Amino acid sequence: MERVSTWRLREKDVINLCDGRNLGCPEDFEVNVCDGKITAIIVARPSGFLGLNHEKDLIIPWNKVECIGSDAILVKIMPGECNYIPDRDRRRKC
Repeated sequence: MERVSTWRLREKDVINLCDGRNLGCPEDFEVNVCDGKITAIIVARPSGFLGLNHEKDLIIPWNKVECIGSDAILVKIMPGECNYIPDRDRRRKC
């Protein structure tokens, strides 16, 4: 099994196999702190001109990842199978 770092994953496009759409690039990852495994990919959505019409970022469960290729991450998600990050929770400071 080949190992891939998260910074390399952030350079890949996330493509949905169900409809062929490019969902964007991973911006962040959710990690289970108990076992250190990735549980979800957070995909940044386009913000439009000057940040207007910003779409909510997607949280794609790791079990929806079908394949990680050299230039893309293939996921299989149907509508409603991923969550969105509310705007107010985005970039919350600790």
